[in-house]
Amino acid sequence: MDEVREKFSRQREMICDYVKKYPVHPTADEVYTALKKDCPNLSLGTVYRNLNLLSEKGQLLKIHVGSGKDRFDSRTDIHAHFICEKCGQVFDVEDESLNGIENRVYCKDRHIVKNVGVVLQGVCRQCSDK
Repeated sequence: MDEVREKFSRQREMICDYVKKYPVHPTADEVYTALKKDCPNLSLGTVYRNLNLLSEKGQLLKIHVGSGKDRFDSRTDIHAHFICEKCGQVFDVEDESLNGIENRVYCKDRHIVKNVGVVLQGVCRQCSDK
């Protein structure tokens, strides 16, 4: 049993590392396809389970992309995302106005903010240049 647990942990670490290095928030399918070459025993189910576990533990951020497949981000700080309607890629957006929003909401309305998700949609630079 320890051997299985150890293998699972290595796979989880490999999955998390890939998401950290991937520039435009990958889907579970993209993670699986990229890692399957070097890890032939990896299953798509393992990738899904580990990505969901890592997001539940707060190590990754799961981004719901409407009708598309969820994407994963290694940045768990408060920031916005831009989703391209043409290519489906997700980009980080820096916006100073989000800094401290949890405190402002609490001071104003006494709501306790546990999660902030800001999603902008449109056409990315690469797609609009085409």
